[in-house]
Amino acid sequence: MRKKKNLVPRMERCAALLISDPYSMRGQWRTLKPDARELRVELGCGKGRFTAQTAAAEPDVLFVAVEVVPDAMVVAMERCRTEGLENVFFVDANADQLPSFFEPGEVSRIYVNFCDPWPSNRHAKRRLTHGNFLKLYRQVLREDGQVHFKTDNAPLFEFSVEEFPQFGFTLSEVTRNLHENGPVGVMTDYEEKFHGLGTPINRLVATMAEWTEPEPAPEDEMQEGGTSEDGPAL
Repeated sequence: MRKKKNLVPRMERCAALLISDPYSMRGQWRTLKPDARELRVELGCGKGRFTAQTAAAEPDVLFVAVEVVPDAMVVAMERCRTEGLENVFFVDANADQLPSFFEPGEVSRIYVNFCDPWPSNRHAKRRLTHGNFLKLYRQVLREDGQVHFKTDNAPLFEFSVEEFPQFGFTLSEVTRNLHENGPVGVMTDYEEKFHGLGTPINRLVATMAEWTEPEPAPEDEMQEGGTSEDGPAL
């Protein structure tokens, strides 16, 4: 993505929407909007079309958008600032930090829209629907919390359809052509572009259920004890 001109002053003008120390907000997010009926998190908000339109449609919901690319996030913040939205805030961080930002049960819903598919098998652990991330989501979601997932990448979707149930999520609303009969719901900028090109959009809802993590096999423990240069990222 191109570097935005005057990024720093543009970020400063949106400072009221940026949570500079999300670690201090753990368990305290409702202080930003005490009357919010629930808290939702979006991972990788990009330029914020989905963020702004969803927050505008549900003003009684508190939204926290997580994004690691400032040049995209500043556009999202400007969108929300221009629309005068008071129920959405932004965090510059990776998804693997969620348990450090939110208490258990603090989040009702997580949106994962068009994340990097990381197609290589050796990078599978970087996928935001990999079991390692699903276990992190379980740490912050309430008992019946949900993950809403959309992607244009068919292999990633098939991987995710298999992965979610293995980590205690029940699937519903599974579709491999969401907009087949016309646009459905709020689209991201990326989604609108590829829908216009005729690319099928995949979507599912994963609801958290009771689950006990299996004991790792001895060989798994040995493998996990190693190190890797690849850390989790959005």
